[in-house]
Amino acid sequence: MKHFVLYITWLLLLPVSLATAQTGSIRGQVLAEGRPLELATVVLPGTSFGTATDAQGRYELHGIPAGVHDVVFSSLGFQGKRQRLAVAEGQTTEVSARLSPSPAALQEVVVTGVSRATELRKSPVPVAVLSRREVNLNGSNNVIDAAVKGVPGLSAVTTGPNISKPFIRGLGYNRVLTLYNGLRQEGQQWGDEHGIEIDQYDIDRIEVVKGPASLIYGSDAVAGVINMLPRLPNGPVGQLQGDVLTEYQTNNNLIGTSLGLNYNKAGWQYAGRGSYRLAQAYRNALEGRVYGTAFRELNLTAMAGLEKTWGSLQLYATLYDNLQEIPDGSRDSLSRRFTRQVLESGLDIIKHRPIVPTAELATYRINPLHQHIQHYRLLSRTRLRVGSGELHALLGAQQNIRREYNHPTAPAQPGLAVALNTYNYDVRYAAPTWHGLEATLGLNGMYQLNRNRDATDFPIPDYSLFDVGGYAFLKRSFGKLDLSGGLRYDTRLLHWSDFAVGLNPATGFSQQVPAVSGLEPQFPAFRATYRGASASVGATYNLSDRLLLRANVARGYRAPNITEVGSNGLDPGAHIVYLGNRTFGPEFSLQEDLGLSAYLPDAELSASVFNNNINNYIYQARLNDANGQPVVLVPGNATYQYQQGRAQLYGFEATVNLHPKAWPALAFNNSLAYVTGLNRETSLLQENGADARYLPFIPPLRTRSEVRLSKQQPWGSLRQPYVRAVLDYNAPQNRFYAVDNTETRTEGYALVGLGLGTGLASGPEKREWLQFFLQLDNAFNTTYQSHLNRLKYFEYYAASANGRAGIYNQGRNLSLKITLSF
Repeated sequence: MKHFVLYITWLLLLPVSLATAQTGSIRGQVLAEGRPLELATVVLPGTSFGTATDAQGRYELHGIPAGVHDVVFSSLGFQGKRQRLAVAEGQTTEVSARLSPSPAALQEVVVTGVSRATELRKSPVPVAVLSRREVNLNGSNNVIDAAVKGVPGLSAVTTGPNISKPFIRGLGYNRVLTLYNGLRQEGQQWGDEHGIEIDQYDIDRIEVVKGPASLIYGSDAVAGVINMLPRLPNGPVGQLQGDVLTEYQTNNNLIGTSLGLNYNKAGWQYAGRGSYRLAQAYRNALEGRVYGTAFRELNLTAMAGLEKTWGSLQLYATLYDNLQEIPDGSRDSLSRRFTRQVLESGLDIIKHRPIVPTAELATYRINPLHQHIQHYRLLSRTRLRVGSGELHALLGAQQNIRREYNHPTAPAQPGLAVALNTYNYDVRYAAPTWHGLEATLGLNGMYQLNRNRDATDFPIPDYSLFDVGGYAFLKRSFGKLDLSGGLRYDTRLLHWSDFAVGLNPATGFSQQVPAVSGLEPQFPAFRATYRGASASVGATYNLSDRLLLRANVARGYRAPNITEVGSNGLDPGAHIVYLGNRTFGPEFSLQEDLGLSAYLPDAELSASVFNNNINNYIYQARLNDANGQPVVLVPGNATYQYQQGRAQLYGFEATVNLHPKAWPALAFNNSLAYVTGLNRETSLLQENGADARYLPFIPPLRTRSEVRLSKQQPWGSLRQPYVRAVLDYNAPQNRFYAVDNTETRTEGYALVGLGLGTGLASGPEKREWLQFFLQLDNAFNTTYQSHLNRLKYFEYYAASANGRAGIYNQGRNLSLKITLSF
């Protein structure tokens, strides 16, 4: 494997040594309704070249590789335009564009979940795109929460303010594939308290595919894909540019800073960013500060790239380092003040725990009981022109190290310590268009090694995993009809040897011991091969220039993850003992999507319905004994065993965005999302009745309405100033998995948000040098619990003095974010 990776890397780097500076320039002007259009976007799809027009509507792109290119002009409120041109070596090509008013960006190009760059209107599967500006508007503690606010059908299971696991249409964990610039994120994401290890300040764009994307990515994409795309150097040639960002949030006194630099010349590109965030425990009106929710996070990113006539090459290196406290919800039974653990589990008595002093709640110091997560990533992306076609290759290497410190008498001894090494490969060939037919062939997969280190708890064994899959994808247009579809086949091999655990006499804790020690292995040797076929077929029909009908049917495949088949121990961060099942087979889903979109002069309307049937659906359930009492294998920790059956999820999403031409500054945006998850396993329903009717972690009906006043054209020195008000409503969740009180009913709630912001421009070129965003969330300091908040179930008593159980969500929060560009 090592020699294979080295060979492929050498092969992909070979063009660099052969490159020459065969470049030219493009310049021109963008007009709209006879006037220059400022801040219009000019990009070359498939490359990192792009810019914005100045106050005179003019733009200029330097260092463009000689050859034929597509250039796309776009601006909010105008219909985009695409034009093909030839760039000659050492020459400047003039190309201008006139954009027509339009209520929506009908031609926006996306690349997530499809075989090649595809326009949004031609994609039969629902795809949502969130720009960096929209992420900044939706002020939040992490990038997933920001995306949840902007994408209907996207939700998140949370464990405090800095841990959010994305769910798409009621499905999450390993069913949602999270990507960083196309590289699948592999970081022990099976756990409830394992977040997304990505620098949110470096993300330029988020693309979300809602529905099975297994055809392109294989296992772990049955619910959809979230691709986080970083910023690329695209400023003036030969000039060092950058930005400084600072952020402050009042609720948990979060302080965030980030510095980014970029430079490009003669096709060479360089960028770097360093970000640091720290926060105290968050607070709400009922509980004050919530002990165990502070964090510190460091991110470093470096990038080098090359754009030439033969294609492009980009190299990335990232580092993520996070210290994250572990809440457990223990309290004084009368005062309901938070308490802390000071003795080991055998001697620890909840009602005797000391109360946490107030001074230790409002501090940036990290508690002795915490997680330490480190994630390292190396990534290369190569695009080679092969005749009229293109060859894309991605190689990645990741290491994720997770330590969870849960021993109060030995704070330096991790309870959990695992290191996951993953090597990813993805090769895709986009063949030349033949009689209108676009064909793409691809091969991708990964090789993975997990090793337990010096720890005392072992929820999963050391294991190795090899995954490979190949696919073919076809797309063709017939006038108003766009058809696409393809087939894929995957194979995954999962293996581990005997893994034994014994007592360490020196410390009194458990430790890993050699398999030949004579002890019965905690994880007996296991080997399994999982195979599955995926398929997709979809169509988009243009009923008119402004009315689109979409339909798609997809079969998804997901192999069981390591905890589902192999777990047998305590995860100290989750306070759960997980028990797996070695007999599990792969999940297979069949989802149907139907959507209608209307782009009217004064409004943009869309509605979509979906139905998803899953065979061998895997879920968690509390383990009870023969008397119906909860099984307790480790005192103070719940015991869950994975189950498998049949499930059905169905629902709909709708958006109504009004922007009357008579009042161009006004936008009234509304969205609605609803999903129901049903257990279809007969034996489970017969045994538990109505308590087992629904699936766990299904979000309730949610609506979001926003009124925004903004000015797209410059207003003196101000750029895109806006004020906004948002109402986010979550209905009561009465449909929950009630077996053994795994879940309980959740009350509905409504949250009000207010915001304003603007950019500032100056100088002869009227260049924007400052962006300012002010956002007030939960303006009325509402006390609430989200149904997908895991802290809701962090409760040690059957009844509490104030009648409230579990931990509540964050209260009122004012966030300020300022970016200075230079």
